Amino acid sequence: QVQLVESGGGSVQAGGSLRLSCEASRYYYSRGCLGWFRQAPGKEREGVAAIYAGGGSPVYADSVKGRFAISQDNAKNTLYLQMNSLKPEDTAMYYCAADMTTDWPHLVESGYNYWGQGTQVTVSS
Repeated sequence: QVQLVESGGGSVQAGGSLRLSCEASRYYYSRGCLGWFRQAPGKEREGVAAIYAGGGSPVYADSVKGRFAISQDNAKNTLYLQMNSLKPEDTAMYYCAADMTTDWPHLVESGYNYWGQGTQVTVSS
């Protein structure tokens, strides 16, 4: 059983930055796909960014390309999401997730079988 715990959310003004962290327990960071998703009130959850646990090029949603960066620290079993140039439309609950069945990064929610509890990000204009 993999446990994921997010942190780093908060309130920020538009144009600001936040870094989310996701610490994994009992997770082998040499395999699988790790991702960040978000869900705004009244909207479906959407994929934001994903990366192969063993490294390589990540994938991003078009809405965050050039502003967000996903990374990982295998020594700390921690996944990060650096969010810059934040916009009010980035306001959402952010979740990290793990897909242990593939080594290819993807943003298909149904493929992820482990989820964290979420951390709230609020961007004011």
